[in-house]
Amino acid sequence: MVHYTSSVRLAMVAMMAILLGFVSARPAVPSERHSSRGLIPQAPSKDPFYQPPAGYENEDPGTILRQRKISVAFLGLIPDPVEAYQLLYRTTSINGSAIATVTTVFKPVNPKTDRFVSFATAYDSSASICDPSYNYQLFAAQTDIISSAEQLILQAYLLLGYIVASPDYEGPDTAFGPGRLAGMGVLDNMRAVSNFKDLGLSTATPMIVGTGYSGGAIATGWAASLQPNYAPELDIKGWAQGGTPANLTGTMVFIDGTLFSGFLPPAVVGLSTPSAYGAELTPLLNKVITTKGQSVLQSARTNCAVGDIINFAEQSLFSTSIQTLGDGLLTDPTIKSVLDKNTMGVEKSETPTAPVFVYHASQDEIIPYANASTLVDSWCSNGADVKFTTFSNGGHATTEVVGLPDTINFVQSAFAGTTESGCSTSTELNSTLNPIALGVELEPILVKLIEVIATLGKSDSNVKQNLNVLKDVVKW
Repeated sequence: MVHYTSSVRLAMVAMMAILLGFVSARPAVPSERHSSRGLIPQAPSKDPFYQPPAGYENEDPGTILRQRKISVAFLGLIPDPVEAYQLLYRTTSINGSAIATVTTVFKPVNPKTDRFVSFATAYDSSASICDPSYNYQLFAAQTDIISSAEQLILQAYLLLGYIVASPDYEGPDTAFGPGRLAGMGVLDNMRAVSNFKDLGLSTATPMIVGTGYSGGAIATGWAASLQPNYAPELDIKGWAQGGTPANLTGTMVFIDGTLFSGFLPPAVVGLSTPSAYGAELTPLLNKVITTKGQSVLQSARTNCAVGDIINFAEQSLFSTSIQTLGDGLLTDPTIKSVLDKNTMGVEKSETPTAPVFVYHASQDEIIPYANASTLVDSWCSNGADVKFTTFSNGGHATTEVVGLPDTINFVQSAFAGTTESGCSTSTELNSTLNPIALGVELEPILVKLIEVIATLGKSDSNVKQNLNVLKDVVKW
């Protein structure tokens, strides 16, 4: 067994995670010396900005409660030369009570001021240190490499002149998994940005397109579902979502006991938080979770995704060493009820009214393809306009990258009002990127993403290999 010092281990994990593009690094705590000098942003749990003012419960969803101008950076160290702001805004918990969360707004040079993109990053964690609003900031410890890696994709929208808002849609409890909470968090982020006077929007009702991949597609897909009833006043022009976890039950069964089973403990934590389904789930979990299971869940409350993956790789949530119900976990009435509420496309009244682009890898090793295709069938049968593209030669991580040109083309068509009506399906055989597919101004971004694809390997083969290496050599 090879052993490394903690600093070398962290550096190795961080570098691999940056290249893998979808996992997050182990939390790092800023030193007191730097924090006291104000060089490093405070963690969300210690930053007063994240605490809503007294009486905020009486405000409407989407109301801005606090605002500040910040400096943003790639990997916390390389300044991103755009204006950036953070807004604390009022949103809504599962039971309808008021909660508050933060969105980060990126404003490029020469922006299009009548529109913006809402970008839901896949932070996939139930620890507040993983919030994108923290990781985007200059000198922030890079605890969540997902946000950092996806900032390269976010940059593509900025180079096209779009203002971009990226919300902490999991809310103040960092609730990973509950789609309705995430969807309302996205929609209220759109309301807050639309009302943000300092941004200089040229209209009170800007055009908006929402995007998100993987965990970000939970938020985006549910925002699309809830928008007609929850926020009908928003001028939504389209939604783009890929690698969509449309059915949490299906995803749970699909990845349990695999290399990616580490995504399950933070989902259990997220679903059982007070702002989600804590009132229903916590009494049951207190009865059935074993001592080992409690340790697993506690780890998920403090780690970002790479720590979760390493700690629970190839283990089973259905093991009686974790919870006493064993294989009967999914048939428990309380758990089944919660999971059913988090299946997209079930209710006809929750059908998107704006055009939707859905894309998914047929060989996706994390999110079942069948669940995404079932969602598309349901939405189409209910009258939605859906463009569904199957990528036949990629895995979960590579498809986010390879699907970017199609996603951006859809975003541009949605803003232009030129998306096609009805439903259509297509299959994409290509697993490479043309560096000038989106024009010369985006060539540097696509060149970097081509390097990411090479590192990921065909059908994410290098992802699996490198995660196995990390699982063997890193002791947390």
